[in-house]
Amino acid sequence: MTFDLTCFASDYAAARSRFLDAARAAGALLESYRNPRSGPSGEKLWTDAAWLGREDAGKVLVTISATHGVEGFCGSGSQIDWLDLRPRLPDDVAVLAIHAINPHGFAWLRRVTEEGVDLNRNHVDFSKPLPRNPGYVELADAIVPQEWTEAGLVAADRRMQDYARIHGIDALRIAESGGQYTHPDGLFFGGREPTWSRLTMEKAMADFAIGERQLVCMVDYHTGLGPYGYGEAMIADMPGSLPERRAAQWFGESVTNGATAPPARTPSSVS
Repeated sequence: MTFDLTCFASDYAAARSRFLDAARAAGALLESYRNPRSGPSGEKLWTDAAWLGREDAGKVLVTISATHGVEGFCGSGSQIDWLDLRPRLPDDVAVLAIHAINPHGFAWLRRVTEEGVDLNRNHVDFSKPLPRNPGYVELADAIVPQEWTEAGLVAADRRMQDYARIHGIDALRIAESGGQYTHPDGLFFGGREPTWSRLTMEKAMADFAIGERQLVCMVDYHTGLGPYGYGEAMIADMPGSLPERRAAQWFGESVTNGATAPPARTPSSVS
């Protein structure tokens, strides 16, 4: 079996060009949103949204690439590949493909936005007290050691192991990756205010009236976990909830719920 890999680009600019070409060829309605920053070669940065299907469709599939910047290569390629198929949609179904929601991270090969923010952790209500992560505060200088030496790394690893022994491995996992709002130079920083990418996502949702639809499924492409080339559908909803049951109905029994178990086997997950 042979695979067409031309949908995967070598950089952000090429990915955007291929996405726009594929969207236009498919007859999509396009909206583009300019990021205030530039790419490494001085190129302009954009988030693009392509709509296929009836404008008044009651059911909408939303796909999102590059939430974590550099992971956009996978998501972009998947969106382009789907557009190249020129799919015929049911009358009451439409697709909104949001390409490079974090174009700065995509272009600069970074996970975070231009503000240094993990976009997944930025969707909180900043008018209220921010989520606390006391474990991160305690381990901040071990998670991001000030001295990147062998001795410093050994000491940092020892602190992490001690924390896990005292509080448990789940507590360590939350401390490391649960998100934090106290250390702008640390990992998984959620920001102090809505980022450009978050505001752009909200504008795209409003521009295409997503909140007025009868049924919406959002697929956010990520990479970096599990066996090479395996894609897994992930959610993060309460066990037994309607979203969990609906996800199982749509995607099958292979759906993983991150609220009950950490993802363990996917390099290209959707959440």
